[in-house]
Amino acid sequence: MDRFYECFGGMADPRADNCQHDLLEILFIALLASLCGARSCSDMAEFGRAKEPLLRSLLSLAHGIPSHDTFSRVFRLLDPKAFEAAFRSFTAAFAQGTRITKPKGVVAIDGKALRGAYERGQSHMPRVMVSAWGATTRMTLASTIAPGGNEAEAALQLVGLLQLKGCVVTADALHCHRAMGQAIRERGGDYVLALKSNQPALLRDAEAALAAAEPTAQPASTTERRHDRDEIRTARVAPAGLMALRHDFAGLAAVARVESRRGAEPPVVRSFLLSKPWSADRLLQIVRAHWGIENRLHWSLDVTLDEDLARNRKDNGPANLAVLRRLALNIAAAHPDTKTSLRRKFLRAGWDDSFLFDLIRHMR
Repeated sequence: MDRFYECFGGMADPRADNCQHDLLEILFIALLASLCGARSCSDMAEFGRAKEPLLRSLLSLAHGIPSHDTFSRVFRLLDPKAFEAAFRSFTAAFAQGTRITKPKGVVAIDGKALRGAYERGQSHMPRVMVSAWGATTRMTLASTIAPGGNEAEAALQLVGLLQLKGCVVTADALHCHRAMGQAIRERGGDYVLALKSNQPALLRDAEAALAAAEPTAQPASTTERRHDRDEIRTARVAPAGLMALRHDFAGLAAVARVESRRGAEPPVVRSFLLSKPWSADRLLQIVRAHWGIENRLHWSLDVTLDEDLARNRKDNGPANLAVLRRLALNIAAAHPDTKTSLRRKFLRAGWDDSFLFDLIRHMR
């Protein structure tokens, strides 16, 4: 509780001076409600009424439980940049409290459409939330709404917020450009960036470098059985030569190819730009770790927290509530009970006050 107040206490209250409910109490109730499965501002208000005796043991609640309109108004008006900054501060402090060291290993960057967060008649233009996800800690490190739907710009903003020394940043082909490579290197990180035909000159030179090195390059393979079928992945790494100078791509040291085969299906071939000449074995580990942002973060947001169904669409509401959902996932994922799924942790927190208190204690 003290850590929550320390990290979120500096936020400016966007409401009028005569507002009744304390901002930090509103945010804390919203977080607890999210940990118990709340999906909307109406759910948060209902949670507050149902758990009022419990909440009064933690909070003063001088004016009772906030209404759903109050929750909605706060999240609509709250500065999303300030809220996200408080989220990052809390995540860093929370990681230290749970003895998770600073970010290391793979940091995956990817965007996710908030499919319900669109204005009436504009379902083809949902807002996009871009997140940086730590594959080692399995926590969201930072996130931001894409300004004007510009996911590439949002990803650059995220990189600028993170200390990446000792980290390997992975991203899809949308983010394979000079500015991203430069930004990652300036923050002390390395990169593995997917390369596709959106960068035809780079792709052509990468394929030529791989073809030239193929007779001597030592490939590495892994076999994984999922959904009753085997997937074989084979990787090759080759020096980039003069590509970094030719394309003015900061830190470019090697190129790579990963070929995936699933049964009788045609192979899928992907190319990558690397800032270090990692071994083919290490490259396979890095590329595989990247997909955790899809399989663990995005999947959990949709299946466990119904993010795709969320219809908060006004003002700053979609961005702030998306950050709140990621904060709740961080707390649940960091709980030491590794045998219980995230879904059951949220259910149990709603059923069992002692377990909810246990989640809160891990916030210290």
